[in-house]
Amino acid sequence: MYESHFGLREAPFGITPDTSFFFNSPHSQEALNTLLVAARSGEGFIKITGEVGTGKTLLCRKFMKTLGDGFVTAYLPNPLLEPRTLMLALAEELELQLAPDVDQHNLLKSLTARLLALAAQGKRVVLCVDEAQTIPEASLEALRLLTNLETEKRKLLQIVLFGQPELNEHLQAQSIRQLTQRITFQHDLGALSRDDMEYYLAHRLRVAGFAGARLFSKAAVRRLFAASGGIPRLINIMAHKAMLLAYGEGRQQVDDRHVKLAAKDTALLKRRGWPWLAAGLALAALAAAGAVLSYRLSL
Repeated sequence: MYESHFGLREAPFGITPDTSFFFNSPHSQEALNTLLVAARSGEGFIKITGEVGTGKTLLCRKFMKTLGDGFVTAYLPNPLLEPRTLMLALAEELELQLAPDVDQHNLLKSLTARLLALAAQGKRVVLCVDEAQTIPEASLEALRLLTNLETEKRKLLQIVLFGQPELNEHLQAQSIRQLTQRITFQHDLGALSRDDMEYYLAHRLRVAGFAGARLFSKAAVRRLFAASGGIPRLINIMAHKAMLLAYGEGRQQVDDRHVKLAAKDTALLKRRGWPWLAAGLALAALAAAGAVLSYRLSL
C-alpha cells in the first residue's frame, strides 16, 4: 500500500518469517552459531527458547537454510501430536511412502532404514520442532527413542527443539529426565536492546529497498522501543501501522505521534501493561484513508 510512497520494493515489517530479513543481533547470531556448531557436532538434542515474538521460527528457517548439502532437514511446525502421528509426520518429511495403516513396528523399521540410507550417503538428518512446548510427554519420549538410532560414529538423527519458556518447565518432568540429560546445546533468545532495535529498523528498511534518509524520527524510535520492549514481532506490527499512518498524512517520516497511535491500536500491548486502550484498526485505517484523499485533492 505505502511501498511506492516511501520508495520501497516491498513491505519491510511483515510478520511472516522471511529469512531475507534475518537480522544478526547479538542474540540471534549467537543462537544461529550455537545451532550450526551443534549440528556439525552430530550429538544430542538442541534447545532454543524465547518469549513469544522473539523470532524463534525465523531463526529456525534461517538455520535450515544455512545448513549445507551435507544435511537433510525435517520440520514439524505443529508437534501437538501423539507418538505415532508424530513419527508419521517425520516419515513424510523424509519422503517415505508408507501405507496408511502401517503398524508401529514397520513404521519404526522404515524410519530406521531411511536414516541409515541417508547416513550411507554422508547426510546428517536434523529434525526441527517448532512450538516444542506443546509436545505431549509421550511424544517427547518417542523422539528420545529415535535418537537412540546410531552408527558406530554418530547419531542418525539430531533434534532441535524451538519453544517458549514453558518448554523448560515441560522438560523438568521426571518421566522425561533422560531426554533432558541429552540436551547438549541450548540458547535463550532475548529481546533487542534499544541500539539493536534502531539497527533492526534500518536493516529491514534497507532490505526492502529504502534508500532515503532517516524514516523513523529519534522520538519515534524511543517510543517504539518503550512500547515494544524490543520484541521483534511487536516492533514489526507497530512500525507497519505507524508507516501506514504517516503515508495516510502524506508524510515522508514516521514521528512520535504515529507510533503512539500505532501502539494504542495494538491489543497485544495490553498484556505488557500498556496504559492506553486499543483505538481500533478500522478507525485508524478510515482516518488514514481520509487523510490520503484530502492530501491528494490538495495537490
